Amino acid sequence: MSVVLSMLLSVSVTAWWLWFFVRRDRHPEPAWLLARTFAWGMFAWLVAAAFEASLGKVLSSQLPVTLLVVALLTAIIEETSKFVAASTATTEPSFDEPMDGLVYAVTAALGFALVENLTYVLGFGTNAGNWHALIATLAHALFSAPQGYALGGRFWTGERWWRSRGLSLSILLHFVFNSLLNSHPSLWQLAALALTVLLMMVLAGRFYLHFEATARQLEHPQGAGQRVPDSPRR
Repeated sequence: MSVVLSMLLSVSVTAWWLWFFVRRDRHPEPAWLLARTFAWGMFAWLVAAAFEASLGKVLSSQLPVTLLVVALLTAIIEETSKFVAASTATTEPSFDEPMDGLVYAVTAALGFALVENLTYVLGFGTNAGNWHALIATLAHALFSAPQGYALGGRFWTGERWWRSRGLSLSILLHFVFNSLLNSHPSLWQLAALALTVLLMMVLAGRFYLHFEATARQLEHPQGAGQRVPDSPRR
């Protein structure tokens, strides 16, 4: 597959996942704000890449002792960069319901993933780039789901721990995923990786269902005594 076709695959996969997540919003966000947040996500990759490059020998080390440190540093840098990108939308008037936190967090994450995928195609070839696009695009969106839940949670409480907890959970998921993916493959590691992905999907699904219920409650406040479900416990 040519480089151009591989890049088109990355763009197509990203566009599909963006449509998949954004379509669940009962009150669609302005296209210009989604585009701006996506662009901030793309810029976030450049910021993260610059930080990772500055770490130089630490991130390039293949010593077993440092692999976990590398995975943790990468997770912290990348998730923090994506979180800042998503946060640029929170001051806009259009950010007016809990679901918006998830929408903008995922949008920023997909912008981040697109640039990362394109650099994989150019740096490692089409085969590596194609596999990376198919796996990492969804992974980045799922990593950011806790951030989106935390950003949306400010509609229930003004406490700052919402954001710190959401970011911390995103970093943890990213760290576990990277640690398992970078290790020498074994049956238990593949099973653990699959379980981690399943956990991220379940968390993202619960967050979306919770915020959808909130949106319905706001649309029909007289709805026969229905209440917004409690926040998912972790």
